[in-house]
Amino acid sequence: MMRLPFAIVALIVALVVEPAHAHKPSDSYLTLKVDGATVDGQWDIALRDLDFALGLDANQDGAITWGELRAKHADIAAYALSRLTLGPHNAPCPATVTGHLIDKHSDGAYEVLRFTAQCAAAPKVLAVDYRLFAEIDPQHRGLLNLHAQGNTRAAILGSDAPVQRFTLGEQSNWKQFVDYANEGIWHIWTGYDHILFLLSLLLPAVLVRATVPGEPWEPSPSFRAAFVDVLKVVTAFTLAHSITLSLAALSVVSLPSRLVESCIAASVVLAALNNVRPVVYRGRWAMAFFFGLIHGFGFASALADLGLPQESLLLALVAFNVGVEVGQLAIVAAFLPMAYRLRTTWFYRRGVLVPGSVCIALVAGIWLVERAFNLRLLPG
Repeated sequence: MMRLPFAIVALIVALVVEPAHAHKPSDSYLTLKVDGATVDGQWDIALRDLDFALGLDANQDGAITWGELRAKHADIAAYALSRLTLGPHNAPCPATVTGHLIDKHSDGAYEVLRFTAQCAAAPKVLAVDYRLFAEIDPQHRGLLNLHAQGNTRAAILGSDAPVQRFTLGEQSNWKQFVDYANEGIWHIWTGYDHILFLLSLLLPAVLVRATVPGEPWEPSPSFRAAFVDVLKVVTAFTLAHSITLSLAALSVVSLPSRLVESCIAASVVLAALNNVRPVVYRGRWAMAFFFGLIHGFGFASALADLGLPQESLLLALVAFNVGVEVGQLAIVAAFLPMAYRLRTTWFYRRGVLVPGSVCIALVAGIWLVERAFNLRLLPG
């Protein structure tokens, strides 16, 4: 009987001890343009990832200067291109570096590696073998934009499927839908601030306002009541973030990334503190809706980082949102039955709800300070 409480505690602890800057996973952005037998490429790779792999910061002062980066250009090119193969393995298209630049993305500075690959003949099917950082970060992904014969498609490359083949001139909407749905699932599962916000709303879902003085919560009378409460919260959050995700992805509304990420952290703090000193009981769905509007801008930032072509935007928007909902429902399905079973115990109300919410609020408070003032308080 006592294994289940520790499972909930372990879930909370596993989340709150993650690095404070773990909101955005390690990504690179690879653009390929196929013209006959020539493939022109641009590869944006995060400096923080390259520094971890190659040690760009020579003097270890925490800042990578242009001089330090330029001194490592040859190493960067050799490292990256040795982990990317275009064309069949028996006749790969050799790549030559044509330039090094630097660019800013929403999560920091990136090395921009430009190259040209020359194939023996114009490929009808382009194989892409992507293994960047595979030996040090299996969760790293390459976000691919492929332009060929008037068509543009996107794909997600990573260690789970390092080799992918693309029939040039042919575009599968279903394949793109699946790719972006997977991206939505991945984003919610690795977006620790989104998970902690959801957990803050779920923790009291199996409880109701207490009728006994001095006790803020008491067990929910039935699973149906708890389920309805969760349904209201999740529906409100889904509707809200779908609205702002769509508006931002379609460039109707745009907010600064720093402001959005800071507000997301603040939403986690407030939702968690409401469990400790309840102000909102039955109206938590309204809180989920209000803060969901803010989280939608965060989802849109992740989608925009894919560099989507305009003709694929609507498809990607729908698929990404579906993926977010699938990932969110998976968390609910894993958490709710366990929490309902424990709702009558003192341990849940005093040992899980309150300490767990305090831990969530503390970590989110650190995120808030870091994001608002552009500081680094915890290793990331």
